Amino acid sequence: MIALGGSIGTGLFVASGSAISQAGPGGALVAYIGIGLMVYFLMTSLGEMATYLPVTGSFATYSRKFVDPALGFAMGWNYWFNWAITLAVDVSTAALVLKFWFPEVPSWVFSLGALLLIFLINILSVKSFGETEYWMALIKVVTVIIFLAIGLLTIVGIIGGHATYLENFTYKQAPFVGGVPMILSVFVVAGFSFQGTELIGITAGESAHPEKSIPKAIKQVFWRIIIFYVLAIFVIACLIPYDSPNLLGSSASDVSISPFTLVFQRAGLAGAASVMNAVILTSVISAANSGMYASTRMLFALGVEGDAPKIFGRVNGRGIPVPALLGTTFVGLLTFLSSIFGEQIYTFLVNASGLTGFIAWVGIALSHYRFRRAFKAQGKDLSVLRYKAKWFPVGPLLALIVCILVIVGQDLESFKTLNWQKVGVTYMSVPLFVILYLYYKIRYKTKLIPLEEIDLTPHDVKKEN
Repeated sequence: MIALGGSIGTGLFVASGSAISQAGPGGALVAYIGIGLMVYFLMTSLGEMATYLPVTGSFATYSRKFVDPALGFAMGWNYWFNWAITLAVDVSTAALVLKFWFPEVPSWVFSLGALLLIFLINILSVKSFGETEYWMALIKVVTVIIFLAIGLLTIVGIIGGHATYLENFTYKQAPFVGGVPMILSVFVVAGFSFQGTELIGITAGESAHPEKSIPKAIKQVFWRIIIFYVLAIFVIACLIPYDSPNLLGSSASDVSISPFTLVFQRAGLAGAASVMNAVILTSVISAANSGMYASTRMLFALGVEGDAPKIFGRVNGRGIPVPALLGTTFVGLLTFLSSIFGEQIYTFLVNASGLTGFIAWVGIALSHYRFRRAFKAQGKDLSVLRYKAKWFPVGPLLALIVCILVIVGQDLESFKTLNWQKVGVTYMSVPLFVILYLYYKIRYKTKLIPLEEIDLTPHDVKKEN
């Protein structure tokens, strides 16, 4: 549920409409199926490593052990920074959503309330985090299932009047609008929608039976991603023409024109906007909750490895890394305050974290490729792996290529027009990551670890604590 809940958010509920308006119904489906397949391969790669070495540091630890310590250092700080900033963005978004019902209340009141709530959930116990995330994910899943059922009944005309069937797929320039360049641009939108599925690797460190729960979750994630995302986009595309201005919303403030709201309204569901607003609020709080957990655990792992001050590697009696939690909350709070008092600083931080999720995915693919090659080089039997990734080496190599293409393809238009300022803003995460990598590499003179020297000793997570 955590992996699934991590990938269902405002990207599906609101921004999915903009994908259809850019590339048409066919283009949007191709992009989401393509990214869905890539995410599946990434999850199987992560699953193979997480069941063999269930560590809280996840892919940052794998990058350190299987590729180069400098890569692990850069991956860890990159991912922590990503979620600490995203936490601030999410609490700001929660305020936007709540203003739908309470327009007179200042936004900062809601944002601070949301941040406090998320802090309390995470400081109580890891069980309180897991339980909260489970129920929030369940709300999102139930909403999508109801949406699909109502949508399919509306398409065939059982409810909502006129049956549309597939007429919007042959409307004007549909199904493919703008050709291959537009499909590639929607790959980026789809990629952002799936950010968060890698959380499953971080939860492995505190899972009771990772060797059972991780493979089970990964097997289900692919089918659920395909069913939820691809079917939801199919329903939206059938019911709303690609050139409708209502598909242009992309943020939580656009709930009234969310494709989900529009489909529910068409089916005659009273109060559809309020219902969807409540679901989107759940999504935003869930994303912030996951972000707090992920960034706290990553900072804890950096502390344990000695890549961050040692204090961050400490836990309390209940196993909660309190110093890492306080440090992450403080950065989230500072970022949020900068959105009120220093708009430029806030914009800089948000832009700087833009591509960090894709960089983390590159790290997962690279680590798994090296992990499996080291297994072979050291003559180890693959039967000792509790879970084997499908289609090696095609899976990690395909994921690596697609991730790099998505990173490069973020803003090709600005390269064409030589708008270097916009290029700098869009791709800012890449040089920041390279700086972290080179700093560690030069300071500690690290090298790519030879395959024969990679440590493949199974890890006992209890020793971390």
